[in-house]
Amino acid sequence: MIQNVEQSQTPLLRPEAESRAPKAFPSDESPPRKSLVTRRAVLMVPFSFLAGMGAGYLLWTQAPGLFPAIGQYAGTNKEVNTIPTVINASTVVNLPESYTLPIVLGDIGSRLIEAGAIDRSRFIETHAMAGKPLTDAQLAILDQSHSETVVIDQANSYFLLNLFWAFGLVNQNPILTEGAMVTKSDGRIENFASTGGWTLATKPITELYASIPLIPLSADRQARMNEVANAVHRPCCNNSTAFPDCNHGMAMLGLLELMAAQDATVGDMREAAKFVNAFWFPQQMAEIATLLKVTEGIDYANAEARLVVSANYSSSSGFQAIHRWLADNGHLSQPASRGNQCGV
Repeated sequence: MIQNVEQSQTPLLRPEAESRAPKAFPSDESPPRKSLVTRRAVLMVPFSFLAGMGAGYLLWTQAPGLFPAIGQYAGTNKEVNTIPTVINASTVVNLPESYTLPIVLGDIGSRLIEAGAIDRSRFIETHAMAGKPLTDAQLAILDQSHSETVVIDQANSYFLLNLFWAFGLVNQNPILTEGAMVTKSDGRIENFASTGGWTLATKPITELYASIPLIPLSADRQARMNEVANAVHRPCCNNSTAFPDCNHGMAMLGLLELMAAQDATVGDMREAAKFVNAFWFPQQMAEIATLLKVTEGIDYANAEARLVVSANYSSSSGFQAIHRWLADNGHLSQPASRGNQCGV
């Protein structure tokens, strides 16, 4: 939900595991903590291409190594309300009930409608058909300007996923104009799930894609955002946010752009990505939280965001390795969930 939504004149910011415990990355500054239980070495999951949203969607694979000891979050933790999630009878983990994103939306909704990135009536209809009709506060986001921070929870995660997806798709940024979306597509950017899958626009995707500099970033803010985008992964595929070929990747890109525009630090963006993934991929993050609990004794909220969002944990192959370890060691009582699909 969006808390304390008020009309404002503030616009969107513009210019401006069986054998041995796996070891931590060599770049870790501190030695890995001793695990509470042993873990089996994780097998790498081979990938070539995955079908999704029809033929032609591309996948750029990476090969994660062993999942490392994750360590306690080194910093001042924010207060995060959590709810218990049962993975099996003996393991209960706590996932966030809500999380305050350090951003204001300004006039993002009306600007996306004006740009043709959102067809207002179809956007409303799609959410109603999905069983998630827009609230008055969410409708106001489409039509008014707001200066309150955004709180994400399970009730509004679908709405924010689609809002950030539209924003990431249309905002002009070097990640879209110079990055893997261009270099890996032979110029056919419309063939990705994040582009061809966006059906709630009033203009062709090829006309909308990276077409408007809604929030140009300074060199410093762009560099910070690039660092995080290259490091944040999602369990529906093996790509980082720097290759946003599905809806979750494009939405995460949009969120990181908004945060960078409002001068968020690298740490702030990583932490936000960790918590947002818990709402967009609740089943997968519950399993990752289970791994953290049984091997490190750490709650998801307190785990180091840098490693949670890494390929070793949050990519498709990283998550599948974790799921297999949990299953093999008796920590699961339910099959893997496919999670959210990469479409509207």
